Amino acid sequence: MSDAVIETFPLGFKWPTVDPYLFCVHHDDAYPRGNGSLGPDASLEGRNIGEDFDGIDGWRMYHGSTVPGFPGHPHRGFETVTYVRRGLIDHSDSLGAAARFGRGDTQWLTAGAGIVHSEMFPLLDRDEPNPLELFQIWMNLPAEDKLCEPHFAMLWDGDVPHLDVADPDGAAAHITVIAGELDGHRPPPPPPHSWASRPESDVAIWHVRLDPGASWSMPAASGAETVRILYFFVGDDLTISGTSISASTGALVDPHVGLDLRAGPSGAEILVLQGRPIGEPVAQYGPFVMNTEDEIRQTFVDYRATNFGGWPWDRDDPVHPEGEGRFARHADGRVETQPASAS
Repeated sequence: MSDAVIETFPLGFKWPTVDPYLFCVHHDDAYPRGNGSLGPDASLEGRNIGEDFDGIDGWRMYHGSTVPGFPGHPHRGFETVTYVRRGLIDHSDSLGAAARFGRGDTQWLTAGAGIVHSEMFPLLDRDEPNPLELFQIWMNLPAEDKLCEPHFAMLWDGDVPHLDVADPDGAAAHITVIAGELDGHRPPPPPPHSWASRPESDVAIWHVRLDPGASWSMPAASGAETVRILYFFVGDDLTISGTSISASTGALVDPHVGLDLRAGPSGAEILVLQGRPIGEPVAQYGPFVMNTEDEIRQTFVDYRATNFGGWPWDRDDPVHPEGEGRFARHADGRVETQPASAS
């Protein structure tokens, strides 16, 4: 193993993370064609409806009963970053915000003092399968921002940088810059109270796709305390500065040196998470992340008393109209729409 690779580890359903990240999961579901209720046109017999994580037939209902996904549930004290590779997600929350987003789009949600949201996976195509693939990343908030005002933001695929870098042999690396700067390219800013909004945090979230046999030199991070992990999730072989790793492997790397990446003959896809640690105590209970156990107990008291603003929807698992395209309706009533071609 080269000096650039500190440690490697296998990737399961949940991927190991380090501060400032709390959680990363790769959802990859081969949903069948849809029915008239935007759910799967297939029998649900044998599934543990309400908590279906078994992956029967290559897909999961998760906590959904009709439409797959995650009906209304609360968060406090951290952020969720949801990046979609295939399929569509319907978002609704206690702020009154709503969205339908898809391939290449990123939803960035600061839970702060408390929010309730749902993430449903509508199966709109009744004639063909409805594959869904996404990453959900949980990023911590520092103590001073744990109880900030909740914030909902969309980073649309057309607004984030997409870099195509050819190597001397003509093969290319394709990098989507979700957060952080890369070669002078920077995406729209994260929410105002995000740890990523601080320049000294050195946060970066990049999706790297290498053509078969392609090579790319990843620049060193700028922060002295930065940590960096590469998650190799598609492909058979990846070489990181002379160290070869196999499919479904993560690598904690030295962020202070540039990395020479080379894909094997099947190409490679990598998710990169980087950032300076917050370095504070973490107390977590399910969807709540604070600094102390007393704060967790107070969170339960607050949620029971306020429901974090209530739920302005007529069902726990709302989905948007079947003919609706990609859009975001913010809590202040502002509406964004996007071309329907990406899905």
